[in-house]
Amino acid sequence: MTDLKTLKTQFLEYLEIEKNRSPRTVVNYDHYLTRFLNFAKIKTPADLTEELVRSFRLFLNRLSANPSTNAQDKPLKKITQNYHIIALRAFLKYLAKREITAISPERIELGKQEDRHIDFLESGELEKILRSPGGVNLDDLRDRAILETLFSTGLRVSELCSLDRDKIDLKRGELSVKGKGAKIRLVFLSETAREVIKHYLSKRTDIDPALFIRIPKGETFNKFPNLRLTPRSIQRIIRKHAIKAGIVGKKVSPHSLRHSMATDLLRNGADIRSVQAILGHASVTTTQIYTHVTNAQLKEVHERFHRKK
Repeated sequence: MTDLKTLKTQFLEYLEIEKNRSPRTVVNYDHYLTRFLNFAKIKTPADLTEELVRSFRLFLNRLSANPSTNAQDKPLKKITQNYHIIALRAFLKYLAKREITAISPERIELGKQEDRHIDFLESGELEKILRSPGGVNLDDLRDRAILETLFSTGLRVSELCSLDRDKIDLKRGELSVKGKGAKIRLVFLSETAREVIKHYLSKRTDIDPALFIRIPKGETFNKFPNLRLTPRSIQRIIRKHAIKAGIVGKKVSPHSLRHSMATDLLRNGADIRSVQAILGHASVTTTQIYTHVTNAQLKEVHERFHRKK
């Protein structure tokens, strides 16, 4: 019988080739399954039992998020624990597909997660951060375009970084983006976003294909072969303008603008399935984290219409 380590390698290759999973997903699954196998110390699928999985879950629940620092007061988040179990269930489904005897993945349930807290910007905060890059130099024009694009499209930061300028249809105000699982979706630019992107691009003198680039200081563009901004660079830009806008008490990130866009759509009457499609969520369950924003509206409806004669 093939040993589990070999089967794990074959499973990861299956994810990469047949399932077309991203390199990051494959690396993460490798990490989660390696942690399980190191804990379990078993060699064959037949040795994988429900009791062993239960012991592994206890191990994860008591594991420090920073084992190298012995920070026992910060356990692994429930969502991270569940990522391990999701990877294990996917591995078991793969074994079942190959008719290799092991416990059924349906026997392993995910743990209940804490309610996810969503940090979104209120309208006043949003206006302040969008106005923050008010200069006319290329850095400010770029930063304004980044902020408006994030709020208009709800893109993930990795999706934003991957944009090329020749793939954007400014006339129609739309672009196709490759999201998680290499799925293509159409997103839309507001009139304001279209105008600020157009202004920003009109001031560029380089030939780099990337839409958003770092601006070299005191050097010509052509000396640098790759100017594309990284997710970390975008995060720093957003944080800088949040501070400049005086937004305190919130951790403002590119994802905050994604949250704000979804919140804005729902508050203005968009249905959740449409928001799901715009955000590129595989499941509407993920989109439902935003339904908290309608609670105030529901309360208002209740007060206006309940027991009124």
